[in-house]
Amino acid sequence: MLTPSTRRGNSAERRRTRSSRALSGTACLPALALALAGTALAAAPAAGAASASTSDSWRPDLSRTGADDVNVEYDAGALRVRDASVSPASLGRDGGYASAVLAAHRVDRPVNRVAVDLDATVPEAASVEVDVRGRTADGIWTEWRQAVSGAAVELPRDVVDVQARLTLWNAEGGATAVVRALTLTADDTGSTPVGPTPKAASAFSARVYATREGLVGHTTANGHVIRENDHFVALPSRRALSPKGSGQYSVQVCGPVRCETAPVWDVGPWNTHDDHWNPSAQREQWKDLPRGLPQAQAAYENGHNGGRDEFGRQVANPAGIDLADGTFYNVGLYDNGWVTVTYLWTDADGTTSFSTRGTDVSVRQQATTTSTRVAVLSGPTTVRVRCQVHGELVHHDGYSGDGWSYLPDYGGYVSNIFIGVAESWLPAVPTC
Repeated sequence: MLTPSTRRGNSAERRRTRSSRALSGTACLPALALALAGTALAAAPAAGAASASTSDSWRPDLSRTGADDVNVEYDAGALRVRDASVSPASLGRDGGYASAVLAAHRVDRPVNRVAVDLDATVPEAASVEVDVRGRTADGIWTEWRQAVSGAAVELPRDVVDVQARLTLWNAEGGATAVVRALTLTADDTGSTPVGPTPKAASAFSARVYATREGLVGHTTANGHVIRENDHFVALPSRRALSPKGSGQYSVQVCGPVRCETAPVWDVGPWNTHDDHWNPSAQREQWKDLPRGLPQAQAAYENGHNGGRDEFGRQVANPAGIDLADGTFYNVGLYDNGWVTVTYLWTDADGTTSFSTRGTDVSVRQQATTTSTRVAVLSGPTTVRVRCQVHGELVHHDGYSGDGWSYLPDYGGYVSNIFIGVAESWLPAVPTC
């Protein structure tokens, strides 16, 4: 196992383990069946994935590397890692990482399914990962979705442009994968709506624990070199990783002082396949967790997965987002702490997720302690808050406040003093 790294320049309380995406050998997701020793992969698309009469197939030009690519080179007819010493700042592991964002392809008709056929040689403990995404007619990119050679991945909307991204990792001894060709075949299942992307009233928000990225001078997962007072964030999934210099996937971070909108330019903390902002059924991993709850938080607070992250490391804090130094201090943090994060590319259900504190906390029919109790939260619980009202002034365990939050999943109100935030009036939550 890789030795976890810790944040330089942080106090002991803020020292934390960096997530280390070991995309190699058995550490890869079971679905990523590309890490096969000395094997040239050239699997055919799965049966029924796309028919010749309705599909569009193409081969991106791997030789055309550009500004969105990270540490990749094309040599002797194949794409490979250029510099074995390079690794994303957030992953805290040995080098040998490369990423190639291939040119977008305009399909001849709207599609929502893409099959990939990868021609590559992948030494044991090295790996290649293929992700695809699409752009709708009104210019909105879907999230990246991992595709397995010989199978199809379905996109959430009909799209008119399709793009692929290759991620390569060297084996620890330096052996690198080589990618000779990638063929994509797109078609439409007829199962998604056609037309403009629906406009949600607001994007999904959740209350998550934030840590400081630091690591000035290191390189992020999208190739950005971290500067002093930098402004970006890291999320624990490559599904929402923006190409370098872009804000295609951005979040609004609200801290104790102010809010800031920042792009997602790195991957971490802890996990690297934990898209906790997505509904449970759509999450890449940890489908047993509710939307808005990072797996690291569940592991730290409730012992999820034995208290360990996807790499088997004991989780030492509940972090679900990393903030670059400039963002960290701008929103008013001087130590790791809780922030409200809005994932600006997502659809919304009109709620914000928070964690409660205390035991045997009552959920009341009205915003008073004398109204009917409709539910009891036996311990710290992640809850969805629709809105809040001013109700009865409540005093408990040194906390006081008249704010009450409405929980649609329970059909009642809970006093804000039992919500795990410093403010008695919740930030970024509307009044009922």
